[in-house]
Amino acid sequence: MPFSQWILMTYPSYAICIAIIVIAVAFGICGVLIVRRYVDRSKLKSHHDIAGPLFATLGVIYAVLLGFSTIILWQQFEDANITLNKEANYYADIYRDMNGLSPEFREKGEAAMDEYIKAVINEEWKVIGYGKRSEKVQALAARIWELYSSYQPQTETQKIFLAESVRKMNEAGEMRRQRLMDANNGLNPVLWLVLIMGGCITISFTFFFGSDNLTLQLVMTTLLSALIGLLLFTILAMDHPYSGDVSVKPDALIQMLSYIKD
Repeated sequence: MPFSQWILMTYPSYAICIAIIVIAVAFGICGVLIVRRYVDRSKLKSHHDIAGPLFATLGVIYAVLLGFSTIILWQQFEDANITLNKEANYYADIYRDMNGLSPEFREKGEAAMDEYIKAVINEEWKVIGYGKRSEKVQALAARIWELYSSYQPQTETQKIFLAESVRKMNEAGEMRRQRLMDANNGLNPVLWLVLIMGGCITISFTFFFGSDNLTLQLVMTTLLSALIGLLLFTILAMDHPYSGDVSVKPDALIQMLSYIKD
């Protein structure tokens, strides 16, 4: 399990957010105070004409990197939602298509599907945040496939509905596999290193400005550090779409099951 995923599954999101912001702000404030203690303010001011443009360029580069990472992860998070919605819709279609099969099969099929969907909601969602699949759900899926493979349609109508049901079972299975793969996906550790080091470098540039008002410089450094910390938390929270408090919930499956039973 990636370290970022472990953090999301171990601590609540609000605690992670506060911790990241506190660390970033503490780094910024301590850095400014240490530099001011050992470097004369007049020397810092004499380099403003160089430090200013460099800081502006660095800020743009880091902002682009943060923005790019945030947009990509947000898109992946939305894709995970779409995958789950498609999976739920295929299950709804499977329930509906059972009406075209024999009453005996429909009774067994609906009972098996009920057990399977409830296991996904109650069992698989407990482990998917860790990037794992539920063995119980896997066994129930195999049981449904055995039920379909043993069914012998008696009419042309039953053959058509059976073919449609099998096709949608395959589609639903593909969506589940995609969901499980999404649960294991995350940012490359190299990119995490670049994001963290880039944040540290960006904040560090604020240490070398010799503002006449130290309090004002500390406030500006604090605000910049807090913003960087908040953005890093946002990236972390969306890094694994099924892990942590900010994650994809099984609401689509719950609503589908409720709709089918109404």
